[in-house]
Amino acid sequence: MSLYDLVAGLELELESYRLERRETDVSSGFTRVTTTVVLEGGGIEGRGEDVSYDAEDHDVFPRLDLVGRHTIDGLSRRLDGFELFPEGPPRWAASGDYRRWALESAALDLALRQRGLSLGEALGREYRPVRFVVSTRLDPRAWLAVAPQLGFKLDPTSDWERPYMEAIAATGSVHLLDFKAYYTGTSVDQAPDPDLYRACAELFPDAVLEDPAWTDETREALRGAEQRLSFDAPVHSLADVDALPVAARYLNVKPSRFGSLARLLETIEACEERGIVMYGGGQFELGVGRGQIQALASLFYPESANDVAPGEYNEPEPRPGLPASPLAPPQLPLGFSWAGGP
Repeated sequence: MSLYDLVAGLELELESYRLERRETDVSSGFTRVTTTVVLEGGGIEGRGEDVSYDAEDHDVFPRLDLVGRHTIDGLSRRLDGFELFPEGPPRWAASGDYRRWALESAALDLALRQRGLSLGEALGREYRPVRFVVSTRLDPRAWLAVAPQLGFKLDPTSDWERPYMEAIAATGSVHLLDFKAYYTGTSVDQAPDPDLYRACAELFPDAVLEDPAWTDETREALRGAEQRLSFDAPVHSLADVDALPVAARYLNVKPSRFGSLARLLETIEACEERGIVMYGGGQFELGVGRGQIQALASLFYPESANDVAPGEYNEPEPRPGLPASPLAPPQLPLGFSWAGGP
């Protein structure tokens, strides 16, 4: 029985749905907005989070005629026929997956809660403590000054000078380097840079190297580091894993990128079978989505360098006293959640 088969037949009774908008100013040029989808039935709520990055994507949501009894798989198939952006396609194609994920994750949460189950119980898996790293574009030494045991995922850029890279590498705290070669038209774009790739592979010999471009020049720059390559942004399905330009040894699993539970669980299962090392990734969630990526990490890849740090680590200035890695699992897990039951 596949992982998806274990949840596909779960039934839920859906009576209504509502939305909760959250936003926070990240910088003078960016306000992070997410929308929590709340599905209700029998006095119980199930929650999922739409993490679409454009604020205007959260201004209009579709009317969904989904009242009634469904299975998880049946509701997913019904969503195939809905236009999730009624005023026209979103600017980013990935936003369609993000919205689909908000609905499917909320449905799973509701179905589990209506039966008094946790996701772990439904899948026959045990929740385990979750190791996490902090993703930051700040100098990680500022964080190390207040939390010396932290590990990091960093985004190298072409303006990194070698002395800076050597100093950061000397901390021994960098586990992941994200080249972001598949981002275009965003504030974090980084063009393929063979010199940067070569320096990172040399100076961070134990770090996983995520989302490099794959050209003749970068292939040569990363020669000898092929076993450390990972991918994230191009992967929305198992078919995308199979289509990667080079076989992945690692994979950043961001559930919202997959859109549907079926695609997510199929990919996780295939990675386990193929020996691809998975680690969790976040999308700057402001609500329940953060706990859901922590729950998945706990069930499937708890010992990896998971980019699922608690939301407090998104604050602009480092401060002491934040939750330390590893995160302990909930004592009374319920639904698709990390917070536990009532």
